[in-house]
Parts: sequence; structure tokens; C-alpha cells
Amino acid sequence: MTDEPASPVCYAADGSDAYMGYAERDEILAALNELLEAEKAGARVALNSSKSTSPTGYAPLMQDVRKDEAHWCAMLTRHIQRIGGVPSSATGAFLGKAMAIADPLERLAFLNRGQAWVVKRIETITPRIRDESLHADLRDMAEKHRVNIGIADAFLEGHADR
Repeated sequence: MTDEPASPVCYAADGSDAYMGYAERDEILAALNELLEAEKAGARVALNSSKSTSPTGYAPLMQDVRKDEAHWCAMLTRHIQRIGGVPSSATGAFLGKAMAIADPLERLAFLNRGQAWVVKRIETITPRIRDESLHADLRDMAEKHRVNIGIADAFLEGHADR
């Protein structure tokens, strides 16, 4: 017998995020700021839309969506700052496109497509995020967006005959 190890020590734990297949800090910050801009746009669309009195139930739905969007803006801002980034002050172009739609139900359908885009973007980046706290928050964000999409779809179905 010898005192020599049977195999060399594995240094994989010392590998950089990029070496291990994870996104680097700059890529994560870019994705988080892209999501932040989209969430700010969604929050503004929901706020502006919540002023509509028709159809019945539309304003409270938009108020709930705005509350959720604001929550995710705060979460994204917190993570961006925690990893040493600067939160974007821009609002996504989605805002102008959505507000150009006059019909409240058509605007809600457009907002729902934006929510679906956010879910897809999160699904694209989360497998490449090593930070468990951020990963968990993004999973929660995606799940809540899926719930909101379902609620909005049900609302739209209930008003399809108008």
C-alpha cells in the first residue's frame, strides 16, 4: 500500500460559473434588467388600465396585476443590487405598445402575452443561474405569472360574448 491517493483531487468546485456552464454575472445582470424593464412596463400598463370602469371586474383584476408586477420589480431590483449591478431606470417598449390598444380586453390579452414572454425568459435563464436565492425567486416569479395568465384567460373567456 502507498499513501498516495488513488486518484487526483477534483477541483471542480473551484471552477468559475462560466466553466461550470452557468451564466456569468454580466449575463445575469442583463437578464435581470431586461425582466425589470418588462415588469415596470407591465405595472404601468396595469395601473393605467385599472382606471377603466368597464367591463365589470376589470379594474380590480388590473389592480392585482399591478401589485404583483410591483412586487417583482422590487425583487429584481434587490437581486441586481445584491450582486453589484445597477437596476435599469428604463421601462420596456411593451408599455407604449400595450397602451396603444384602446379596448380593455384586447389590452388584457396583450398583457397576457407579455406575461407569457416573461415566463419563457425566466425558463431560459434559470437553468444557468447558480445562485440558489435568485433561482428560487425567479421560479416563484414564473409560477405567479402562470397563475396570473390563468386568471386573465378565465376573465377573457367570461367576457368573450360581449
